[in-house]
Amino acid sequence: EGMALPQRLLFPLEEICMDWQQRQRPGAGLCNLGSTCYINVILQCLTYTPPLANYLLSRDHSQLCHRQGFCMMCIMEAHVRKVLRSSANIIWPRAVVRDLKFIGDEFEPDMAGDAYEFLRCALEAMQRACLSGSSDVDISSQTTTIIHQIFGGFLKSRVTCLRCQAVSDSYKAFLHVLLDIKAPSSLTTALEDFVTPKNLDGKYCLKCSKYEKKVTASKRVTVHRVPKVFTVCLERAADHTGKKISKIVEYPEYLDLRPYMSDTAGEPLLYSLYALVVHSGDTCLDGHFFCYTKASNGQWYKMDDESVDNCGIHAVLRQQAYLLFYAR
Repeated sequence: EGMALPQRLLFPLEEICMDWQQRQRPGAGLCNLGSTCYINVILQCLTYTPPLANYLLSRDHSQLCHRQGFCMMCIMEAHVRKVLRSSANIIWPRAVVRDLKFIGDEFEPDMAGDAYEFLRCALEAMQRACLSGSSDVDISSQTTTIIHQIFGGFLKSRVTCLRCQAVSDSYKAFLHVLLDIKAPSSLTTALEDFVTPKNLDGKYCLKCSKYEKKVTASKRVTVHRVPKVFTVCLERAADHTGKKISKIVEYPEYLDLRPYMSDTAGEPLLYSLYALVVHSGDTCLDGHFFCYTKASNGQWYKMDDESVDNCGIHAVLRQQAYLLFYAR
């Protein structure tokens, strides 16, 4: 379909296990090491991502890793094992904070950061670790790592010339989706907006291959291939000043991605909410992050740095969510 086939398969899709292989009470809370709540929430959400936790608990990565120095996969493996396997109630995520500069240039140990930026950089650092020692891997094969096989999907961008109706398709891999919530009041309306065709005119005009000049066009982005785990950021920054969109955006416990696909015909593509991040604070530049995660015992917990407290689904669905994690 215009997408290049991978020349190598780095991790087989059928080896991904979406269900917890062991059921247990939730693991430890995470100590705040000085403005590190934005790190803690992402570590907790990744720890309670079943396919990733299953893989990291198997130690398959570290047994084959020959990387010298920093390796995000080895760090995550040690962290997840410590949280889920030790009897400690609180864990100090020192290894992650110590190596912050390798995860992302913008992070400083004693400075507040953004949870979405940390998620983005953490997934990219894990992806780099999975590609370590595979310098000759083509672009398509790079989307077959364990990270892309769990979090990765493909978006299709279709540009239609409004003069001659000529169509041009392109595809882009994604690990997370950023949604505009200035107008929408729910996740589903934000997704509808996301896949609604947008006109490209003025300075955004495209050159039509038939007319050899710039023409008005329509662009539509759809989900072309769904991920195992669908990760969404509800964009709460109103502008570049740090002003925050503080409204409640409704989100369901179960989400069907079928209406937002390139091909909307077929069976529903059902996802279940298993984690979310909340930002409390009046602006995007200050405040505090905490999260809710569903443990392997099927129970929901509010995780706020060191504290881990049982809660119900009704409390989970009433939050001013910033990041949402859904699993197939």
